[in-house]
Amino acid sequence: MNIQPEEISAIIKDKINQFQYDIDVAETGKVVQVGDGIARVFGLENVMAGEMVVFPEETIGMALNLEQENIGCIIFGDSSHIKEGDLVKRTRKILQVPVGDAMLGRVVNALGQPIDGKGEIKTDKFLPVERKALGVIHRQPVKEPLQTGLKAIDAMVPIGRGQRELIIGDRQTGKTAIAIDTIINQQGKNVKCVYVAIGQKKSTVAKIVRTLEKHNAMSYTTVVCASASETPALLYISPYSGCSIGEYFRDKGEHSLIIYDDLSKHAAAYREISLLLRRPPGREAYPGDVFYLHSRLLERASKLSESDGGGSLTALPIIETKAEDISAYIPTNVISITDGQIYLSTRLFYSGIRPAIVPGLSVSRVGGSAQIKAMKSVVGQLRFDLAQYNELEAFAKFGSDLDKTTRAQLLRGERLVEILKQNENVPLPVEKQIFIIFMANNGYLDEIEINKIKVLEEDLFTIIETKYKDFCQEMINSKITDEIKNKMHEICTEVTSRHK
Repeated sequence: MNIQPEEISAIIKDKINQFQYDIDVAETGKVVQVGDGIARVFGLENVMAGEMVVFPEETIGMALNLEQENIGCIIFGDSSHIKEGDLVKRTRKILQVPVGDAMLGRVVNALGQPIDGKGEIKTDKFLPVERKALGVIHRQPVKEPLQTGLKAIDAMVPIGRGQRELIIGDRQTGKTAIAIDTIINQQGKNVKCVYVAIGQKKSTVAKIVRTLEKHNAMSYTTVVCASASETPALLYISPYSGCSIGEYFRDKGEHSLIIYDDLSKHAAAYREISLLLRRPPGREAYPGDVFYLHSRLLERASKLSESDGGGSLTALPIIETKAEDISAYIPTNVISITDGQIYLSTRLFYSGIRPAIVPGLSVSRVGGSAQIKAMKSVVGQLRFDLAQYNELEAFAKFGSDLDKTTRAQLLRGERLVEILKQNENVPLPVEKQIFIIFMANNGYLDEIEINKIKVLEEDLFTIIETKYKDFCQEMINSKITDEIKNKMHEICTEVTSRHK
């Protein structure tokens, strides 16, 4: 039997014409390649950037690179069971996270799923993980203080509600301690807090949660944990998820605070994803859009206009430097995005000055707008006096014969440094801060021995708590008049007379 070529080509053409896809490539796709938490998928022609996609065993992923031939997806969670040829489905939903009051007091992962063993979170409210920052029309200037309870910060680098203040320094210099103290100090101030742990050990996060519970701070706090053992994809989206949780309260007209601990690890996770997705690298092998990565996150912090409810979202990002190099790529990026920075020094930390804040390099671009009137009038020359003391101290080491004025400045500077020292997890109410700074600035501590200042400070706090509670309330609610100042001098004299 002879088969003619024409017959064969006719059969093939017929088969091609009758061929039907077994999948709808616009709505579903197939895994072409998978590994390192990244999947390349053929199909999904209608998928949107940032859309949730579902892999086998209900594993969630997100479409990130929309290329001509295929799409690059990041996978949230274990990808070991996903293999070439597996079916991937669209969800038609941009990646979102649960929000609401039910999130308070809970520890969740980067997708907002509970990981604290306290059962499911009952909320029907969701917000997209990535949201556009509000425009200037919807904002108003930062003018309300967000007190940290730390004398050195509230006096010299005040933070306002709606501000973005960077906490920067080498590892083990007390960056997280400042953030945790700030959360503890929000008790009773109606500020909802979100703490985002990026790339930390689970044991470290558990310790932080225990500290917050011990100080009754978990009732108004949500902890978002993307630990070091999790995939770069979860580390990448965790700060955006936390931001959406905080934005929910801001949009309701309430006040919220978010800590990103830390964005150095976030940038490293994003770099890993970018290199796996073959995105072109930029400076220091970081992808070119790493500035946009952090700017679109930090721009979401804002103080809303009164017509939009007047709520606020304050951001305290943390950046870890190496060998105190603040001129490196990621530190300079984030410094240029934020409204100031609190710079911590290893040298100060190990010499016992804690919090180890360097007054000369720490700045708040909001300044006095974020301070109450009483604090503003008391602080005065504090930053200048400290900077001058640091210079004189270095100079005094070389010269033995110092004139009377220089000795007096060194004496005052030593006392200022001493009163700004503060133990961890003991944030101070603003009236106590005002009083001790007033005492130091007005020379009441000049005659007191350095080792007795802590005892005097405790005595002062006890006296104003028991005898002068009403006066303190009047002082912080108004401008410091001559009458109030005279009363403050009276109280200071009363306290110092007992310690001479």
